[in-house]
Amino acid sequence: MARILFDELAERAKQAPESGIVEILNHARLREGLIPLWVGEGDLPTPDFIRQAGMQALDNGETFYTYQRGIPELRQALARYHSKHFSKTFEPEEFLVTGSGMQSIQLALQAIAGNGDEIIYFTPAWPNFAAATEIAGAKPVPVELDFGANGWCLDLEKLPTALTPKTKAIFVNTPSNPTGWTADVATLQSIFDFAKANDLWIIADEIYTHFHFSGGRAPSFMDIMQPDDKILFVNSFSKNWAMTGWRIGWIKTHPSLAPMFENLIQYSTSGVAQFMQKGALAALDHGDDFIKMQVDRARTARDLICDRLLKTGRVKLSPPQGAFYLFFEVDGITDTRAAAMQIVDETGVGLAPGTAFGPGGASGFRLCFNRKISDIEEAGDRLVKWLSK
Repeated sequence: MARILFDELAERAKQAPESGIVEILNHARLREGLIPLWVGEGDLPTPDFIRQAGMQALDNGETFYTYQRGIPELRQALARYHSKHFSKTFEPEEFLVTGSGMQSIQLALQAIAGNGDEIIYFTPAWPNFAAATEIAGAKPVPVELDFGANGWCLDLEKLPTALTPKTKAIFVNTPSNPTGWTADVATLQSIFDFAKANDLWIIADEIYTHFHFSGGRAPSFMDIMQPDDKILFVNSFSKNWAMTGWRIGWIKTHPSLAPMFENLIQYSTSGVAQFMQKGALAALDHGDDFIKMQVDRARTARDLICDRLLKTGRVKLSPPQGAFYLFFEVDGITDTRAAAMQIVDETGVGLAPGTAFGPGGASGFRLCFNRKISDIEEAGDRLVKWLSK
């Protein structure tokens, strides 16, 4: 009977892939002594000043339906935040609040792509984008990043080979999950010029822009674009302010498109809870010091784990330029899914297998180092011991 029921479902739903990250997480989630470095979040709870703002809003009874595009105060704060960090003037009408960065991506896909359309993206990549593209009826077209002496990079000559008459957009995640690849301004300009010459949209996922280990924020399409260029920015409160469980994000778009996106929000979630938005408001207005602390801590953790693993002589890696992941290969390991299961069973260190991250990623592992230094030290010791067998 269960099989008959499954057969009656829509093909897009049936073909949605299982996340390779969630698979190993479910395998060992409750292990005693576990150091979970497999998912994209740190170990810090949401800061008190954000939680207090949300709780105060709850105490005030802010539990009713609210603006689909986000409360005015939060959209004003988003404009202030971007004006401060991107040295341009932004208006509240450019921003819509969403129920997570993932929903922002889904809305962008709904707005741009349909059945048979294609979207270029760079791999290894966070798997949710490709899966969401397929569920939307479009085709994700991977362009593999190259790994060399200077780390991960994009060969721009690969872009024309991925282009077809069906191509609608390029999805660009920089700094990147899982590799830490961070496009410089020249690379962003080249991607932008290619998109404009071929009348393509860009979906820009710059969620890790502050996690840039060379100092300051990472380069952004906002540094080179004009207001009416075909770029949608998808973002989230999850990483910068340790709000992964809140499920709140935003889209930045041209104001003329805001009513359309408001309609899409109305017919999906009908908006984000107002008390959650009050927490997000506090994050934007008072959270810069918290971000700086996280970035400084992540830089120290990155350097520590890279040094430990490189000394084994078995690991191939390049210290990531941005984000808070290390993507590395181990000499002699070809089945990273099986190896990740073995590693967590034998060491209690949870890594995400590279098989979860698409073309170009199968031989690697992703390790999230956005955790307290003692955890990274202990994880490094366990992995070094395992690798020395």
